[in-house]
Amino acid sequence: MSTVSAVLRAEWTKFRTVRGWIAGMIIAALVTVGITALDHGSCGGTVTPGGSVVNGLGCAAPVGPGGEAVTDSFYFVHQPLTGSGTLTARVTGLTASSAGQTVRQPWAKAGVIVQASTRPGSSYAAMLVTPAHGVRMQYDYTGDVAGLPGAVSATSPRWLRLTRAGDTLTGYESTDGTHWTTVGTVHLTGLPATVQAGLFTTAPAGGSAPGGTHSLSGNSSSGAQTLATASFDRVSLDRVSPGAGPPAAAWSGYPVGGSSPGAGFHHDGGGFTVTGSGDIAPDVPGNAGGSGGTPMEHTLIGTFGGLIAVLVVAVMFMTAEYRRHLIRVTFTATPARVRVLAAKALVIGAVTFAAGLVGTAAAIPLGEHLLRANGNYILPVGPLTELRVVAGNAALLAVAAVLAVALGTLLRHSAGAVTVVIVAIVLPYFFATQLPLLSAGPADWLLRVTPAAGFAIQQTIPRYPQVAAAYTPGNGYFPLAPWAGFAVLCGYAALALALAACRLRRADA
Repeated sequence: MSTVSAVLRAEWTKFRTVRGWIAGMIIAALVTVGITALDHGSCGGTVTPGGSVVNGLGCAAPVGPGGEAVTDSFYFVHQPLTGSGTLTARVTGLTASSAGQTVRQPWAKAGVIVQASTRPGSSYAAMLVTPAHGVRMQYDYTGDVAGLPGAVSATSPRWLRLTRAGDTLTGYESTDGTHWTTVGTVHLTGLPATVQAGLFTTAPAGGSAPGGTHSLSGNSSSGAQTLATASFDRVSLDRVSPGAGPPAAAWSGYPVGGSSPGAGFHHDGGGFTVTGSGDIAPDVPGNAGGSGGTPMEHTLIGTFGGLIAVLVVAVMFMTAEYRRHLIRVTFTATPARVRVLAAKALVIGAVTFAAGLVGTAAAIPLGEHLLRANGNYILPVGPLTELRVVAGNAALLAVAAVLAVALGTLLRHSAGAVTVVIVAIVLPYFFATQLPLLSAGPADWLLRVTPAAGFAIQQTIPRYPQVAAAYTPGNGYFPLAPWAGFAVLCGYAALALALAACRLRRADA
């Protein structure tokens, strides 16, 4: 009986001696890179190879303390705070409007904030109220802690407080200004000795008329920006060190992230009215108020082309022996048929992973270079995420190849097996993400229950509950988490292998 190593060596020898299969893997890597090289639209429109280079001003987003792209635009009424201190305010009203009409914007925000500076992307912590999500403590763009639910009004105000002690900020809320509840405590490493503390108001793009349909794809029905207006009173900034900073009456207004028509503040001595527009949040694809940055996985658009080449080779790796009537020779040399199937799966998986790794590792830097040269801004990701995408994309191709081998074993017909595996993997991905023929619901369904769910391994930008964006496949979001989607593909491959093993045991060669 042949040993496992001998069977593996025999299958590897079969593979490497067929020039067409080696060429197919090389073509898969080249196609992955080649399609990427042809797809590098500009920030302001499509630029053909050799065409004009677009500057791309307005496409770049500020970068937050964690290295993520952020949206940082709000109206800030502030004073400098040196050292420790406590900022307190009562919010008595928050409304949103667009083109002079009141709209419902669930994530309009107003509250107190301590920020390292007025530069967009600065480290911060804020206690805020929202129309639909209650009181929140948010910090450094991605942090979000829920407080009491409910909207704010003149009859149901909310007291908000931030206390700074070095790099530690603690947020409190109260309904009466006497009994306080801690919402959260955060440590903002590297805060300067003097920070900016005060009141802010902002409203993301989008919203709906009262009782109307909510829209995430733009501003309200008129197409105008969304403005939020908040009313504050009982405002105080208590410094631990007396005399640190200007007197309490010296409040300054500043539009962080750029001025917006209608933004500003009014101080009547007893209170403040602050109006602002924008958001303080991660910048994500599908966010109407975002920069329009491009996620890194856009450089892997050529994967589906390389995948087709891989699937053809993987199917033929099994079906060629049936077509040439050589499978009986193989099973005579190795009576343990399942061992042959396992060896073919390991060989095709390893070769495909190597080819996919080369293609992916080349496509990403090339694609990013071309996109940047045409004025695009690449949304930054961490090194571990980039490593997961590179290795995961290669693993995606490898597992798909194993699935193709299993289908080739089941069907024993090259054209039929190739058709089935392409319909199962490539077409759902293409129709759900590349063609605007399906609505978000059916597209999500396809990417949950078909092997195309494995493409989720490419996703780099997470969904944020506090960011109302269009989280659709067309914007690069998959309904399953990266590893969960990849697990769906692995499940299909394992099932197909099990069925193929059963057929090999029961059917004639």
